[in-house]
Amino acid sequence: MAGVPRRSVIPGAEPFEHDGGDIGVLLVHGFTGTPQSMRPWGAFLAEAGLTVSCPLLPGHGTHWQEMNTTTWHDWFGAADDAFNRLRQRCPTVFVMGLSMGGTLTLRLAEVHGSAVAGVVTVNPSLGTDRRVAALAPVLSRFVPGVIGVNSDIKAPGTTEVAYRRLPLRAFVSLRELWAVAVADLGRITSPILTFRSRVDHVVEATSGLILLEGATSCAVSERILENSYHVATLDNDRQTIFQGSLQFVDTHTVVSG
Repeated sequence: MAGVPRRSVIPGAEPFEHDGGDIGVLLVHGFTGTPQSMRPWGAFLAEAGLTVSCPLLPGHGTHWQEMNTTTWHDWFGAADDAFNRLRQRCPTVFVMGLSMGGTLTLRLAEVHGSAVAGVVTVNPSLGTDRRVAALAPVLSRFVPGVIGVNSDIKAPGTTEVAYRRLPLRAFVSLRELWAVAVADLGRITSPILTFRSRVDHVVEATSGLILLEGATSCAVSERILENSYHVATLDNDRQTIFQGSLQFVDTHTVVSG
């Protein structure tokens, strides 16, 4: 977008990696979010000996207007590149994501098939019940962004590093990602563990139902988080997510020899 200067990364939003063993985990953050929301999860998995990678998706972690210069193809491309780099290092790779990051990890499983050892999603975004979302393609031609919802966290004193405005052109592209990912859910053969917050002010329960009803070719397990809002990876139930994901890795890792 002309007139939008490229800006430096917001402190705390930097990507991160942990070099560990032969089991790799790709962590993917959400729409308008940053790796900061995944950092405690990544540290937990790294302490367990896993190799962890969490990229900063294009247009994120700088200024909200930069997101309007990117599309879901850019976000997926960054996740896909990080996944392929992990595969060069680790014979077994799991993908895990929060919100739109969960959507992207599901897309990775759709595209890469059995190369994805398993998928863990936290409040994955696959659609919305909000009727106003249908106006986004028109509004985005005139309004670059609106007030968004960030730091949807129940735990007091915890803040998410994320944009405070929702970039509308980027949101239109997110809706396109929803359509593509939902259409191909039946192609996923990798096991899925999904965590869903009982109360979520960003992603409605509809997304969870779409996943459960659409992923018909694999085993899907849903766990409800009773004490967290949308950014559950930083919230009261985070240890449930961390420990559950590690157990999932242990269960679905094939030991050769």
